[in-house]
Amino acid sequence: MTQTFQFDATDAKIVELLRLNGRANNQQIAETLGLTATTVSTRIKRLEDANQLRVVAVSDFSAHGFNVLLKIAVEVDGRPVNDVAQDLAALPEVFAVHLVTGRYDIDMLIALQGFDDLSGFLLNDLSTVRGIRSLTPAVVVDIIKYQFDVAPIEARDR
Repeated sequence: MTQTFQFDATDAKIVELLRLNGRANNQQIAETLGLTATTVSTRIKRLEDANQLRVVAVSDFSAHGFNVLLKIAVEVDGRPVNDVAQDLAALPEVFAVHLVTGRYDIDMLIALQGFDDLSGFLLNDLSTVRGIRSLTPAVVVDIIKYQFDVAPIEARDR
């Protein structure tokens, strides 16, 4: 029999502390919440095992020499959309691929070192992917908000 996962207020507090500081250790979280480090460790493991929590590092694009961010809308024809999306996701410059509704089938985000790389990516790399009917590229001129984590849990309950 499958046991259902119960996400409680203590779990929410642990997740929120990790959302604010992904480097916080179990002892720091325990002291903040008035728990033991063992309890925090057990709860984090349970959250991870239930796919309720994943702590990851997020790198800065420009710190790694990527100065051009590109959003490309893709219209697919002649192949299953998911197959095209998988091929696009395999390209090293592509860091996000989304299946979407609307005029286009796929939206993807690409990071390039400079504008000199743009034509090569569009004409060479993307041309290897079968099933692309049309592309609508757009250069990101400014990032207003880039938040990797999800909304705070309490915001979802409103």
